[in-house]
Amino acid sequence: MPQSTFCRGPFTADWSSLSAYAVPKWYQDAKFGIFIHWGVYSVPAFGNEWYPRNMYLRGTPEFEHHVKTYGPQSRFGFKDFIPLFKVENFDPSAWTALFRKAGARFVVPVAEHHDGFAMYETSLTK
Repeated sequence: MPQSTFCRGPFTADWSSLSAYAVPKWYQDAKFGIFIHWGVYSVPAFGNEWYPRNMYLRGTPEFEHHVKTYGPQSRFGFKDFIPLFKVENFDPSAWTALFRKAGARFVVPVAEHHDGFAMYETSLTK
């Protein structure tokens, strides 16, 4: 994709540009925040967010679990979990109340994890 497609930010792709970055004071003062790692890998709900990788590595618990539960990866791969990720019980208001009650000063939902599934609407992936 041509670079002109992306928004220009305050940094360039070099170390001297990045070395000028300063952590915001609000972040330093926050003390407690929550990063949410949630995605398609929650459908099998086994292991952790590395399930999409480990389910293909023979000898891992994820590989064995996957074959036993869903059959061979050649017939049911990670992509087959995508239509099962329906999030019908997602309640952002309840999450917000819980995070506030816990004392979190910020929340960062991970928009795309290493499985490549975007947690936002995009024309780049289905």
